[in-house]
This record gives sequence, structure tokens and C-alpha cells, in this order.
Amino acid sequence: MDYLKTIVPSQFLAERGSNLVVINPGSANIRIGLARQDAPLNVPHCIARRTTGANQFPKKNVLDQGLNSQVTTAQHMEREKAYDIIASLLKIPFLDEEVTNNAFPRKMGRIDVYPPQTNKKETAFSWTDVYEKTIPSSASEDPLRNDQNDESSVEKEGHDYRENNSSEPRYRECIFGEEALRISPTEPYCLRRPIRRGHLNISQYYPMQQVLEDLHVIWDWILTEKLHIPLSERTMFSAILVLPETFDNREVKEMLSIVLRDLHFSSAVVHQEGLAAAFGNGMSTACIINLGAQVTSVICVEDGAVLPTTQMTLRYGGEDISRCLLWTQRHHQTWPPVRTDALTKPVDLLMLNRLRESHCSIREGELETVAVVHSYEDGMPPGSHKTRLTALNVPPMGLFYPMLLVPDVYPPPPRTWFKDYDDMLEDTWHTEGFFPSGASAFPMWESYPIFQARPKKEDNIGLAEAITKSILSTGRIDLQRKLFCSMQLIGGVALIDGLIPAMEERVLHAIPPNEAIDTVEVLQSRTNPTFVAWKGGAILGVLDFSRDAWIHREDWIRSGIHIGSGRKYKDSYFLQAQAMCYINS
Repeated sequence: MDYLKTIVPSQFLAERGSNLVVINPGSANIRIGLARQDAPLNVPHCIARRTTGANQFPKKNVLDQGLNSQVTTAQHMEREKAYDIIASLLKIPFLDEEVTNNAFPRKMGRIDVYPPQTNKKETAFSWTDVYEKTIPSSASEDPLRNDQNDESSVEKEGHDYRENNSSEPRYRECIFGEEALRISPTEPYCLRRPIRRGHLNISQYYPMQQVLEDLHVIWDWILTEKLHIPLSERTMFSAILVLPETFDNREVKEMLSIVLRDLHFSSAVVHQEGLAAAFGNGMSTACIINLGAQVTSVICVEDGAVLPTTQMTLRYGGEDISRCLLWTQRHHQTWPPVRTDALTKPVDLLMLNRLRESHCSIREGELETVAVVHSYEDGMPPGSHKTRLTALNVPPMGLFYPMLLVPDVYPPPPRTWFKDYDDMLEDTWHTEGFFPSGASAFPMWESYPIFQARPKKEDNIGLAEAITKSILSTGRIDLQRKLFCSMQLIGGVALIDGLIPAMEERVLHAIPPNEAIDTVEVLQSRTNPTFVAWKGGAILGVLDFSRDAWIHREDWIRSGIHIGSGRKYKDSYFLQAQAMCYINS
């Protein structure tokens, strides 16, 4: 401990974090990097696999595009009603109100949010080159092009590169990350996202084994190609899995198997995203509001320990705001007459996300700007359309009025697959008091229909109500007051300009008048909200001297973790005093 008091934190991270890989997977992106790094790689969490016409008809560009995304008449009416409620709050015209003969010019503005954007936001995405690069005969003399260490690259399966004398181009078998999102719909590829809405994307279209294989291949590609850690060297590294609370126990165990069995890490530990985010910002008690791409979640942390009964999961996020932006512009007839489809053309969703990040804001008054919208037609170069975007402050308000967002409807996966009563955090949460009926395990991760005790109506409530319900569920006025003044926004959507004051105002109004609470505050994040949970995972891993909570590869492969083994997984609960002392020093 004397050593901890004298060492500079950055030096400590550099010394102890050189062989720790922190993996924070999400529905849209995965944040991954060495614990000693200041920031992780942020890679789209997807893979495009080459298809053949013989086994796929009609052709699907995206595995999930057959899912139901149609807006019903009732949903459309609710959406229009939500728009008008928001318009009244923001003091802008209602949805169908024509602004004619207005003596005052409309407010026009360019909105830049943290971090500062560059002109790159106006440039079009280019189509991905789907063909293998020709390897010259002298490639073996160039160490940078030596592929012998790339033991797990799926792109090379089934090809003999000694026979590359043919001038006929070869398709790449697998394409990853943003490149996978920029593949032209005319090319023979199908995009697959192994995680959707905070869970493994298991459905009748996407069997469990394919989901797990895709996770393995994506993570392996990042480790090999981006972090330059080949399979042969990974036994010298340990992995820290920072996982959202939405995952079920079975999902956590499958990811541990991928990390230890398939990726060959020597050991691994699991930390919850909410807890890691608190540590990443140097806080011991906080209400963590995670604003992700497809899921928004709320969970409270007290004195470095998660309070499981406070967890709330809302099935909407940044991508829903982006799609709402498109709907708003089309309704106001400001969108150019092009075929923009975020479901079947991932590049269109990329563009919409960029427009949302660059131009959406929460503030009163009419908010418009002139922006460049790009069209991506099949087999054509991207087109540019300069257009006026309007009502840019409405879509992000969908966080508080989710009827505006109308999230896609997905068929549920086979829920019996998740029925796993071996709670891996059972010991650390002291769950004995939560079960008057004598149940042996608490469903740590997002509950499924098989657990009838928890109602599912939370999915449809607004964020302010979810935060209020989460904090008030603690039942202690002193803790409630502290949590309402220690709210922490994480995730990419947290960067929306004007969100913090809007959040404070809406939460304050959502607190019932009979509650003795009159102050709410969202604390400024000490680091970029996009990867604060990843940073917290790195800190927890580096500060874990005893490594009692770590699971070793041999133990996991031989017997896994099961009831009665005497070796249950332990969360960072036992590290809290040491870790918080270090962080606050």
C-alpha cells in the first residue's frame, strides 16, 4: 500500500496493464484494448460473411432484415402524440402545424458537440473493397505482410495463396467492423450482429452456435489485426470482461468460454458495466445511466457494490434516435427523395448516426441546420444532397417519451436456453435477504419471460421515470438523496448537447411530490462517456493484486464453475476499499 501512495496512477497502469486486455462488448460496438492504454479501440460489433446464391434466396444483406420493423397504426398515432407533447415543451410548432406567413426568420444553426467534430462528418462513406488484395511474390520478404502469425484469420480459410497467379479476383470470406457496414448491397455478403438489444442475437434466423462462432471470430480478428496479439502469444495475457447487466448468466458463461477456451487467454475476470463505470469516474456511490446504441439501462452503486434490485432496462438507444431523425425529416418533407433504409442498408444507419451525433441537440426553440445527406444506391457512387434539416431537438427527447422512437419488434429467442440458476455473482451480492420464498439464485442479468416475478412494462417507460423508480427502490432516504445528486451518464448518447439539463429537469419532475427530495444533479464525466466503463474495467483489473476472483483457463476448460465446486466467481466487491482508496488519493 505504501507503494500505491507514491506511484503516479498513469505509471501504475502502464506497469501492470501491459498484459491485461479489457473487453467491453455492446450491441453495436465493442470497446477493446490493453489496460495500459488511455483509450480502447471502438469497433462496430459485426461481421459480414460471403454468401452464395445457391443457399440464400431471396438474398438478405442483413441477417435481421426479415424481422418486423413495420410501424402499426396505433404506434403511428402514439408517435404523433408524443411529437406534439415534445413540441409543446420545446416551444416549436406541432407536427402538422404549417408555419406560414411567419414574420420572423427561422432559427438556423450548426451544432457541434463534445468531442469537437471535423469536416469529416460531411464526407461520404466509400464502398468497401470486397476482394482479396493480390500478394506480390516478394511479400514473404516484407515482415509487415507476413501472414504466418495470423493463425485465426477466417478470411484466409480455404485459399491457397501460392496459386494467386490467376488474374481473377477472389472475394474476401469475412469482413469486419466498419468495413462490413460499408459493403454495397449488390455484393454477395450478409451482415450479422451477434449481440442485439443487450442479448445474444439468438433467433430462428441465427442459431446459437453461429452467434458464438461469430463472436469468437470478431474478437479474434481484433486481437490479431488491431492489437497485434497472435493466438500463440495470448497465454501470456489475461482478459477483463466488462459486461452489461442485460446479459443472462448463460450468456456470461458462453463469453467466458470464448475468452478462455477459444481465444486462449490464461485467465479472465468479469466485471459489471455499471460498477466499472463508477470506478472509471472515481465514484463509490452513483446512479449509472448507460445510454447505448440499442439499450438504455439504469443501475445504482453504493459504496462500490451494485444494488441488483435497482436495475432497469429500456429497449431503446442511439440507433432508435437516428431512425426517428429520419422519420421526422420525411414527415416535414426535408429529406431528399432518395431510398434511405437503416434496416437493409447498414451504411445508411452509419450516415444517420453521424447526422444525429453532429446536429441533434436538446434546447428550446426551432432548431434547424443545413447539412449534407448522402445517398447510397445499389452499385452507384455515393450521392450528396445539401438539405435543410428541421426539428433537430425532437428525436433525442424520445429518451423521455419512447413512444416517439417506436423500436423495432424482434421475435424472442428460445428463452429456455437462458434458464440458468447458477448465479455467478450470488456470493458477492448477499442475496439471502432477497428471497423470502427460499429461492437459491437471483436473476442477475435482464430477466426473461420465464421469470414472471418481474413485470416487463419498464420497457415502455421514459428514462426519467426509470431513473426515479430505480433510485426510489433503494428505500432509504439518505441513499436516495445521495443517488439523485450523483447521477452519471455513460455511453455514446450521453454526448448529446443539452441532455444533462434536460435530464435534471425531467427527473426532478418525475419524483413524486410526497418524496422529501428536491435536488437532482448529473455529474460531469471525468473521461469520455463512450468508454468510461472500459476505463473502469482497466482500473479494477490493475488494482486486483490478489487475483482471487480470476478464473484460470485450465480450471474453466476442465470443469467450469458449478454449484458446490468451492470456487464461485467473485466480483470486485472485495476490492472496493483498496480500489476506492487508490482512486480518491
